[in-house]
Amino acid sequence: MKKTESLRRRIVAAYMAFAFFVALVFAVVAALAVEGIEEKLVDERLLEVARWAAPRHSGGLSVLMPAGLTFHHGADIPRSLRGLPQGVQEISVDGVDLHVLASRDEHGDFVVVDHDSEYDKIEAVVYSMFAAFLLAFIFGSLMLARYLANSVVSPILDLSQGVGERRAELPCLERGDELGLLARAFAGRTAELKQFLDRERFFTGDVSHELRTPLAVISGAAEVLMSRTDGDSTLHAPAERIYRAAREASDVTSVLLQLARSPQAADGPLQAMAALAEAEVARCQPLVAGKPVTLRYEGGGDFAAHGARELLQAAIGNLLRNACAYTEHGEVVLRLGARSVVVEDTGPGLPPAALARLRGEAVPDGDGVSSGSGLGLGLVQRICKYLGLELQVQQREAGGTRFDIHFPDLTQS
Repeated sequence: MKKTESLRRRIVAAYMAFAFFVALVFAVVAALAVEGIEEKLVDERLLEVARWAAPRHSGGLSVLMPAGLTFHHGADIPRSLRGLPQGVQEISVDGVDLHVLASRDEHGDFVVVDHDSEYDKIEAVVYSMFAAFLLAFIFGSLMLARYLANSVVSPILDLSQGVGERRAELPCLERGDELGLLARAFAGRTAELKQFLDRERFFTGDVSHELRTPLAVISGAAEVLMSRTDGDSTLHAPAERIYRAAREASDVTSVLLQLARSPQAADGPLQAMAALAEAEVARCQPLVAGKPVTLRYEGGGDFAAHGARELLQAAIGNLLRNACAYTEHGEVVLRLGARSVVVEDTGPGLPPAALARLRGEAVPDGDGVSSGSGLGLGLVQRICKYLGLELQVQQREAGGTRFDIHFPDLTQS
């Protein structure tokens, strides 16, 4: 999963975006409020001084100002403060910030100057406090966002891990919120699937077990017929076909019975794949008798693999039988690759539905229930999954199909 797709990161990002927006709005409102209060207080202070000092100056009385305030009238106005528009303004003279009220009375112009406004110091303190508060607010928002994200995402991860590990009891089942509802839904669905899989496994095992006896009887009867009709080709050939079909059906039932058990691929004995592959090619030679098709074993580097012999035989044999059944001319080739078994044919290729099912893709619309590949390829797929093997299939450009069964490296198992 990409970091940008993390639910935790998205929760933190959304919460921090909201926090920054709130902080920005608060900062703008605070700045406007501070400036508005400053303007009102300073303006009122200067106006109040002007209302007190101007009449006294006109009456020839002493105008004694508090510290930091000065009153200038007429020719006493400093040159740098002359010509100012009427009203209160903030100017800088020789690097000193001044609040100046410029006005006039019946005797001429006058100015009231605030040289050292205490409000500037208060304003600096207030802005510093606002900045510290905003930084604390952003940091606190980050901590809260991470806490909320963890409190939301961690149970989801625990639930996902529990489902992936197939725990007997999932976490969050006792919760009364939406996560508890989801966990209970997962638990119920998992229980239903487990019951279904158990029923399927038991049914497959029971059917396979029940079929072994009649198939053994058919094989024995066909073997007797073969021995008694050895000199009569018209009867011996059908008896041989019956015997071969019964043995193949018996092998399939044995494989199904093995697949119905719990997987123990890693505990299976080591099998030499070259000898096993060569034996399967020899067993399938009668399938191409009388057809313009060549079935051959090209060899390759031998390797050993874990697994029950009948399962490995069934996987390779079903690929060969399927290829021989659908290839009308050309060849069917089996060879060993780098820890892989490769089966290639020059047949018509797989139907789209069968190819989609083997690749785990969606079946094209309009295809029926049957994929057109029979039980063989489905059985190979189940065997590979049971043994932990990888089955790959691709259509050849020259026509036909190529199957690759890849075996895991024993040094990494």
